Amino acid sequence: MNGLPRHSAVAGMFYPAEPARLRRLVADLEADARKRMEAPPDPASVIGLMVPHAGLVYSGAIAALGWELAAETRPDTIVIAGTDHQAWAKGIGLWCDGPWLTPLGQVRVNDELASAIASLGEPFARDDRAHDGEHSIEVQLPFIRSLCPDVRIVPMAVSPRLRSHARAGEMLGRLLAERKARGERILLVASSDMAHYPRARVCEATDAELLEPLLSLDGDALLELEGSVLTQDRPGLVCGLCGIDPVRVTLAAVSVMGATRGVLLGSATSADAGGDPGRTVGYAAVAFV
Repeated sequence: MNGLPRHSAVAGMFYPAEPARLRRLVADLEADARKRMEAPPDPASVIGLMVPHAGLVYSGAIAALGWELAAETRPDTIVIAGTDHQAWAKGIGLWCDGPWLTPLGQVRVNDELASAIASLGEPFARDDRAHDGEHSIEVQLPFIRSLCPDVRIVPMAVSPRLRSHARAGEMLGRLLAERKARGERILLVASSDMAHYPRARVCEATDAELLEPLLSLDGDALLELEGSVLTQDRPGLVCGLCGIDPVRVTLAAVSVMGATRGVLLGSATSADAGGDPGRTVGYAAVAFV
């Protein structure tokens, strides 16, 4: 481990680079989430989450629903399974080195837990390069820095080249369950957006369909359904979940850790935030309990 920090890659693009502007945006999103949250699950029952990862002006309102609940679980460490959009990693690449820098300050890495996960062996491995330029974990950090300022993270880049999602999730779930049984407060989070680029109505319908197996924690059914909807006449649709790989790993892991279902905290499309209704992206926040 070289201990070098990871510098922001998408500040000024996916969220404001100026600390004051970013702080105001995050505070507004959090305040809106507190108003919108209706009958959330008991924080003590929450084992994991799924949150979206687009530009904060588009997905931040939904992501904030998940992070407000995350803060109430009072975690010591948040393990984040992020999408490896560039497929840098062979399987699951872990950052085990220095802190991640943000305009709101640094977020420390739990290097001991990260190293323990990497030591599980294939498909887990130390791989800082897998995080180069990637936004799926980075865009969560303003919320973490604001709501859980003392928490440490374990960043995991889950590649679309991964071929053993259930096995990887079970390996991860067993390790995290053992740690939690010893008193460590660990939350597992998957970072993924949902349907990409159809019209708003098609996006909403596609997301609703895909949420059914996701809320049932059925990663195999989720993969099969995504493949099915992509063969149907849904103009513009290029994927059902851009982070289906980290989500499938997370579903397997939280199942081992004792979760039995997902609870939808909220959903929307980019059109709800002022984006083009003819070319939308879907967002959902889910708690696994």
